[in-house]
Amino acid sequence: MVKVVIITGASAGMGLTTAKHLAEKGFRVYGASRRSETGRERDGFTELQMDVCHEPSVEKAIEMVFEREGRIDALVNNAGIGLIGSMEDTSDAEARAVFDTNVFGLMNVSRAVLPHMRQAKKGTIINISSIAGKMGLPYRGIYSATKAAVLMITEATSSEVQAYGVRVCSILPGDFKTSINDNRQVVKAASRSVYKEQTTRLNNQVNHEVQHSGDPIAIAKKVCDILQSKQPAMHYKVAKPVQKLSAFLHDVLPGRWFERILMNHYKIK
Repeated sequence: MVKVVIITGASAGMGLTTAKHLAEKGFRVYGASRRSETGRERDGFTELQMDVCHEPSVEKAIEMVFEREGRIDALVNNAGIGLIGSMEDTSDAEARAVFDTNVFGLMNVSRAVLPHMRQAKKGTIINISSIAGKMGLPYRGIYSATKAAVLMITEATSSEVQAYGVRVCSILPGDFKTSINDNRQVVKAASRSVYKEQTTRLNNQVNHEVQHSGDPIAIAKKVCDILQSKQPAMHYKVAKPVQKLSAFLHDVLPGRWFERILMNHYKIK
């Protein structure tokens, strides 16, 4: 039986690449985003209009898929946005906007899908976190915090729904050449802040690293592998060796030692 998969944040970047790849592999794919037009066919998958931050929008989209297909086999929570700026410069509204999409949006879609999966006694939820969720990246603390939250939500939810046949796991990507630069904001206060120079330089550095990173097809292939696995692991790191090493070093080195490594990498004095 062909598996029915919903992917959020599928209008571009990692989500679009994953939607196209799964469609090519024979999955029935619904690619959701705010800019999508429900029912329109694109690159082998069906578009689904959904604003993950708006519960009625999420519920309407999920019910439409269930009514059409009779089941939802898998959900890939990929929708996300970034933010660069010091903690001091970040306004409450700016921080909340990132949490709304990256954390509460993920929860909204998962809550809407889980009743259908529990009833069917099967299903897979893949949450896209980040290597950044393993450490507090300077000037990206809010983004790191949201991705750390995704990891904890993944672990907790997995324990809660295993008895109902539902599997939950996460992927921690490193840098990949996607449209994330277009979805990353710089805090407004940075333009007049004592942190202005550092914020601007770090933003340029991050943009450069993303533009010279790997093909997001690696993430798409990992999603496909997970969906075909009988016993998926809890977390999957898909990143450059140095990025995987950084996550490992964060866990084993004294905190101040690792902090110095990060500060040297980002040229923070």
